[in-house]
Amino acid sequence: MIAFLTAGVVLLAVAGPARAEPDLPAIPVGAFGWPVAGLSSGAPTGGGVARRFLPPPTPYGRGHRGVDLTGTPGAPVVAAGAGTVVFAAMLAGRGVVSVRHDGGLRTTYEPVRASVPVGTVVARGTVLGTLEPDHAGCPVACLHWGLRWAHPPGAAREQYLDPLLLVGLGRTRLWPTG
Repeated sequence: MIAFLTAGVVLLAVAGPARAEPDLPAIPVGAFGWPVAGLSSGAPTGGGVARRFLPPPTPYGRGHRGVDLTGTPGAPVVAAGAGTVVFAAMLAGRGVVSVRHDGGLRTTYEPVRASVPVGTVVARGTVLGTLEPDHAGCPVACLHWGLRWAHPPGAAREQYLDPLLLVGLGRTRLWPTG
């Protein structure tokens, strides 16, 4: 019995106190737009969502940490919002561009043949590069569009969010109030 009680105390000490989830960042209406040609606010005209966001149950678990948007090989890929290019290179054999935005947000685009170097300050709609046809599971070409949030801004660990939140179409998470 003492061993059982001791184990319970150790488990409580390891688990630590419960932490409240931080509030999601405020995303101003109109500050972000679709990152591929043919998609407009509300209803995609030249493409659509081929695969939705599926957050992993644990930080390193299986999931889909973004959305796949259908497109055309060679189509321009644009910055969804204003920010600074923080990565533009090949990663695991695919072109990746990543843009840091205000509030600790970072959007990532792949596979993209980058036309902007790291350090470039971009506005919403600035061409980042062209869509390449190297995304597995898509009929012709898909842009994998990801969104991460560092809270507080500059934190080493980032949380994946549904990038459709940026264009007003993400799934809402409800948290208990009590």
